[in-house]
Amino acid sequence: MKKRNVLFLTQAAMIAAVYVVLTFIANALGLANYAVQVRFSEALTVLPYFTPAAIPGLWIGCLLSNILTGCALPDIIFGSMATLLGALGTYALRRQKWLAPLCPILCNMFIIPLVLIYGYGLLIEGISRWQCYGYYCLTVGLGELISCGVLGMILLYALQRYRGKIFPAA
Repeated sequence: MKKRNVLFLTQAAMIAAVYVVLTFIANALGLANYAVQVRFSEALTVLPYFTPAAIPGLWIGCLLSNILTGCALPDIIFGSMATLLGALGTYALRRQKWLAPLCPILCNMFIIPLVLIYGYGLLIEGISRWQCYGYYCLTVGLGELISCGVLGMILLYALQRYRGKIFPAA
């Protein structure tokens, strides 16, 4: 196996493992589920800015996290897909540092409310599904803004200085 492939697989596996651990921490603190979700692991969605290995790493990490924390099947499928799409978007926008968290925020903001409504049946009594969807877009978007926009950008700037050492080109 070439050095480049080993590096890619190692980075992806490490990112997946860190994602799972951070999700478990947020879960233990009651921050990772329902309307306002502040998953510390979502800060990692800026990592495709540094390496394409983060794309499968984030997707697998989210998939494993959703399975291991007992999420509903729609959340396992579509929640993980939202993370994958967000990671792909971050990689596509990698030349624009300030746009790194934009795709994960938007993907989760528009996909996860559907999971909450149809996967978990979280409806608010007295208002329509579309009003619930709008409400959950705001609350999930707020959680993602905190996770990806604030924590993610702090992480991005912290890692920027050590980019060549942490994410070497093989």
